[in-house]
Amino acid sequence: MTKRKFITTVLTIAVVGLIPSFSLSQNTDKNHKLLLKSSAFEQNGSIPEKYTCKGTNISPPLQWHKPPEGTKSLALIVDDPDAPLGIWVHWVIYDIPPHIQKLSEGIPPQEILSNGARQGINDFPTIGYRGPCPPWGEHRYFFKLYALDILTNLPAGATKRALLDAMRGHILAEGQLIGKFKK
Repeated sequence: MTKRKFITTVLTIAVVGLIPSFSLSQNTDKNHKLLLKSSAFEQNGSIPEKYTCKGTNISPPLQWHKPPEGTKSLALIVDDPDAPLGIWVHWVIYDIPPHIQKLSEGIPPQEILSNGARQGINDFPTIGYRGPCPPWGEHRYFFKLYALDILTNLPAGATKRALLDAMRGHILAEGQLIGKFKK
């Protein structure tokens, strides 16, 4: 095989998605996962209206197990990959102290919470949680929790992109909960 043919083959494979995506994590121990759950809905279950634009639009309760040793902070990103304009961010919260293992229902839309956690700006654009509100059809909402070996020290109001940049190479473990909602 010629060098040109080899490069074309590799690029083709990458484009069609046969090469696994790279994680932001540089952790070599892929066995440690954070189990993220909610008492409001199950994995791949329907998100109750209460937590959406059709209800009171408050954040759902979330809980997880103790993060791995060396965790300095936790971060949570909630987004909708099915949005018509591309991935739509619903919540960015970071620098959650590592001893915290839950977020109660109805986290207030404040930049800095009483526990020191900071909330970023979503795509509405407001601070804090804004629930599902798809224009049509059923959408999936990904709640992604990250255990980090750093405190990001980002100012309140950071974007998802700024948080992802700060987390790169500092993820010890991650977990995901997917909920669905149809308006």
